[in-house]
Amino acid sequence: MAKKRKSNGRLFAIGDIHGCPDELGALLGRIAPRAEDTVVFVGDYVDRGPSARDVVEQLLEFKRGPAEVVFLKGNHEDMMLSFLGLPGHYGDSFLFNGGAATLDSYGVSEGNLESAAEYLPEPHLKFFRELSTSYLRPPYLFVHAGIVPTRHLDEQNVEDLLWIRQEFIFSPHVLGETVVFGHTPMRGVMLDLPYKIGIDTGLVYGGMLTCIEFAEGVAYQVARGSREVKSQSIRLA
Repeated sequence: MAKKRKSNGRLFAIGDIHGCPDELGALLGRIAPRAEDTVVFVGDYVDRGPSARDVVEQLLEFKRGPAEVVFLKGNHEDMMLSFLGLPGHYGDSFLFNGGAATLDSYGVSEGNLESAAEYLPEPHLKFFRELSTSYLRPPYLFVHAGIVPTRHLDEQNVEDLLWIRQEFIFSPHVLGETVVFGHTPMRGVMLDLPYKIGIDTGLVYGGMLTCIEFAEGVAYQVARGSREVKSQSIRLA
C-alpha cells in the first residue's frame, strides 16, 4: 500500500485512461496541481486506446512536477506484467483485452511477442513494476476495482482490489473510509456515499476521462476526442 505523506493541499483522483494521451494531457493541464497537492491515478493506463506508450511518457513527466503523485495498479497493468514475464496474473488474457494496441504503441509486432519486454524502455518497465495496489488517505481509500465488502482492509487480497465488480458495487461495506475506484465503466461518476465513489467514466469507449478534486468537491471531465475540460460541483458529504 502506498502511504499518505501529506494532509494539506488539494487531493485529486483520476480515472481509467486506457491509452488515450490527448485527453489526459488536456486534463492535467487544466488541474495544474501545485507542490502541496496530491494526485492519485487509479490504474488502467494501458490497453485498447491509441497509445499506451505516450500515456506512460506523460505520466513519467508529470511525476517530475511539483505535486505528490500516486500511481495505482489496474488489472490491465497486472495482465501486462504477467505477459512480459514479470510478476502478475492472467498474462494469457492480455492480448485479448486490448493488449495488442499497447504492444503496437511500443513497436512490438506479432513476430516478436516473445521478446516484447525488450521493446519497453527501462523507465516504463520500472513504472509498471512499482505500481501500488491501494492508497489510504482518510477519509478515502483509493483502489483500482474495489474491495470485498465484508472484509477489513488488512484482510483484502490483491486480486479483489484489481478485479472485483458487482459484489463491491452493489453492497455497502464495513470500512470506515469512502472507497474511490475505477475499473467498471459508467456513464457518469458513481456517488454512493459514504461507501464509494466510482470514477471510470468509459473514456476509451467514447465516454469521458474524469478527475475528482475532493477539497472543494469538483469533477473535471474531458470527452473522448476533445481537448475541452468541463467542470461541475459535486456533493461529497
